[in-house]
Amino acid sequence: MRTATILYKSEPAGILSQLDNGSFHFGYLDAWLEDKKKPAISLTMPKSKKEFKSPHLFPLFFHMLPEGANKQAVSKFKKIDPSDHFGILISSAQFDTIGAITIVQTVQ
Repeated sequence: MRTATILYKSEPAGILSQLDNGSFHFGYLDAWLEDKKKPAISLTMPKSKKEFKSPHLFPLFFHMLPEGANKQAVSKFKKIDPSDHFGILISSAQFDTIGAITIVQTVQ
């Protein structure tokens, strides 16, 4: 299993996990849920104690992936299989993203 912390405006909001079977789970952190001022990170992932599950990378995160030549460059430079969406996401969405969300790999 691989995990990453989802940051919203540099504050930890939730955890994204890829299980060994390739499926994905996302859950909000308790502190994020308890603060009524904190928004949901996406309209498709409203604030909830339930864990969101998907056989594929959630669209919110998939659309953060680089495309075309940029994807090829990240794959080659970081030595990541081009079909490893989670690996590319945690390598490319740490610093310079469009919007409020950044992603940091959780060290285990």
